Amino acid sequence: MLREGMRFVDFELPAHDGTTVSDARLAGRPYLIYFYPKAETPGCVREACALRDAWPALEAAGVTVFGVSYDSPAVNRAFAAKRNLPFLLLSDRDRELARAVGANHLLLPFPKRISYLVGADGTVLKAYPRVRPAEHARQVLTDFLRLRQDGGDDRGQ
Repeated sequence: MLREGMRFVDFELPAHDGTTVSDARLAGRPYLIYFYPKAETPGCVREACALRDAWPALEAAGVTVFGVSYDSPAVNRAFAAKRNLPFLLLSDRDRELARAVGANHLLLPFPKRISYLVGADGTVLKAYPRVRPAEHARQVLTDFLRLRQDGGDDRGQ
């Protein structure tokens, strides 16, 4: 896994809405990138819906959210529509990003449930190696606000 203070890796992935999301496109704004095993599984639904419900507060704080799985854009599109998700779901079909950030299982066909809170400068503000789906959104928002207040720099702004 990446650690706090490390630069998040370069990436470019297709989103469920037909656009492409890249680290270059995100430069200058903080974001949460969370890996989830598979659309419409119980834990993934809990986590996505908790992030959806926290979306107004996350957006007000300036944090953009992206979910990443090995699911196709079409599967992610259906998941986002069914669950009314206001954020983009990205498809890491070749597992390149998951491997680069420590989210790839060696023996299982889905990514680990991990997340990274990335600052506006592209460095990892907080790594989440173990995520509790229902609590993760609240934890990320609390951490981001605390880091922004305590930081003394502009990584989170």
